[in-house]
Formats: sequence, structure tokens, C-alpha cells
Amino acid sequence: MNLNIIGYFIYLGITTLIILRVGKICYKNGNVYVSELIPNHKDICQKINQVLLLAYYLLNIGYCAMTLISWQKIISVTQLIETIGSKTALIIFIISVLHYLNILLITKYIQKLIK
Repeated sequence: MNLNIIGYFIYLGITTLIILRVGKICYKNGNVYVSELIPNHKDICQKINQVLLLAYYLLNIGYCAMTLISWQKIISVTQLIETIGSKTALIIFIISVLHYLNILLITKYIQKLIK
């Protein structure tokens, strides 16, 4: 039995669920945030938020799929759990960094447009 294949499916399942859940939360709350930055332009705010969500999904799910090539051969269940845990933790870290960078960049860019 090849534990790498099992690990790939578990890892992609977990990370995809995390990415989709976080994306929905950020999208829902992002509407309020972007609307506050650009008052009286609800349609533009909605489109900006949709583009951010799409870019978020593509970047993170694509990155998760790309990381599969860097996995070592897994020979035990313990190693399988450690690998899935460490790779998932890395994805969560990347998601949080990207989230804060988006907030920082959008805030600075919008403030320049408003002035």
C-alpha cells in the first residue's frame, strides 16, 4: 500500500476544506471592510471582493497541489500524520500572511485613490 497516495487525498481534502471555509468567511466580512473603504460604491466593492476571493482560491488551492511534488516517500502511519500536519500548518500560515498582506495593500491603495 502506498501511503503517499492516501496522504495526498487526506491533505488535499483537509486543505481544500480549510481554504473554502476561510475564503467564505473573508468574503462575507470583506464586503463590510471594502464597503467602508469605498463608501457609496457598493457595486465596485462587490466586484473587488469577488476578484479577491477568486485569486485567493486559485493561489491557495494551486499551491497545495504544487506542494505534493516535494513530499518524501512515506513509510509509516506516524510519518503520514506528521507530514499531513506539517504541510497543513504551512498552508494555514500562508493563508494568514496573505490575508494580512491583502488588508494592508488594499487599505494603502484605496487611501491613495480616495485622496
